[in-house]
Amino acid sequence: MAMVRALVLERQHELALRDIDLPLEVGPGQVRIAIHTVGVCGSDVHYYTHGRIGPFVVNAPMVLGHEAAGTIVALGEGVTHLKVGDRVCMEPGIPDANSRASRLGMYNVDPAVTFWATPPIHGVLTAEVVHPANYTFKLPDNVSFAEGAMVEPFAVGMQAASKARIQPGDIAVVLGAGPIGTMVALAALAGGCARVIVADLAQPKLDIAAQYEGIIPVNIRTEKVADAVARLTDGWGADVVFECSGAPKAWETIMNLPRPGGAIVVVGLPVEPVAIDIAGASVKEVRIENVFRYAHQYDRAIALIASGKVNLKPLISETFAFEDAKTAFDRAVEARPSDVKLQIRVAQ
Repeated sequence: MAMVRALVLERQHELALRDIDLPLEVGPGQVRIAIHTVGVCGSDVHYYTHGRIGPFVVNAPMVLGHEAAGTIVALGEGVTHLKVGDRVCMEPGIPDANSRASRLGMYNVDPAVTFWATPPIHGVLTAEVVHPANYTFKLPDNVSFAEGAMVEPFAVGMQAASKARIQPGDIAVVLGAGPIGTMVALAALAGGCARVIVADLAQPKLDIAAQYEGIIPVNIRTEKVADAVARLTDGWGADVVFECSGAPKAWETIMNLPRPGGAIVVVGLPVEPVAIDIAGASVKEVRIENVFRYAHQYDRAIALIASGKVNLKPLISETFAFEDAKTAFDRAVEARPSDVKLQIRVAQ
C-alpha cells in the first residue's frame, strides 16, 4: 500500500482531492501505470449525486474514474508484450478467467467481475494504478492520451454495433445524443451503416453529432423520429434501432421505428422497469439485443481510432487539471447541453 493523491468520493455529494492508501505493489502478470488522462463518466457522476447505482452503494470512501490512459512505469513478472514507457489505455473490468461467462467469451457479464469505481472497487483518478497486463492495451503513436481515455466509452459503442449484426448499407437510428449515443452512431457507421439518424432534445449535442458524415440529426421537439425514418426508408423502417437515452418514454413508440425483421439494441438503462410492446415486436419479428459494457472490443476500437476512420476528438468538450477535478464533476452535474465528454488530466 502507498499513500497517493486521488479524487475520493467520501459520501454522497461530497468529493475530496486528498491522499489515500492504495495498493501499488506490482504482482506477476501486472503493470503499474502512471495515469495521464481520465474521462468523467455518467456513472461517476451518478455515484456523486445519488450515492448508488442499483445494488452498488457507496458505503465507504471510493476513488472515482474508470476511463483512463497513461504510461507504464513498472512490469510484473511474466509480462512480455508490454514495456516500461509504453503509452496505454486500460479495460476497467476484470473478470474471473475461470468463470463460465469467461469461458463462453462473455466475460463482461461475469457476476464476479470487478470494475473500477464500482463499489467497493477504487477507480483511477489518482497518480498511479496497478492493473493486469492482459487488460492493458498499447496505444499507437498517433493516438493521444485523450483519445486513449475515450476507448472505454467507445468500446460500448463497438459492443452495440456488434450486437446489431449490421449489414453494409443498413440504416440505423440512435435515440440519445449523449457521449454513448454519439459513439454508438460512429461505431455503427464504421460497422457498415450507410446512414444513422441521431435523435435528441438537445440541439447543441445534435449539432456536434451532425459534424460527422453519415449522421442525420433529428430534434424530437420539432420532428417525430418515426417521420424521419419513414422519409429516409420509404416507409420501410430502420434496420437497427439503438436505444441509448435510457428514457422510459422512448419505449412507448420504439416499435414504430424498426423494419420487419429489424433489431432493437438496448444500450441505455432506465432507472425503473419499462413497459414493452411485445405484440408490436412480435408482428415484425423484431430482434431485441442488450448491451452491458463490452467484451473483446478494445483492440478493434483502438484500431479504428488509429486508422482515422473514427475521430473522437470533437466529442471532448473540455479538459480540467487534476487540481480542478471537483470542478469538473460539478460541471458534469450541470449537464450542459453543449457538453459531450469532460476529461481530467492527472499528469502534471
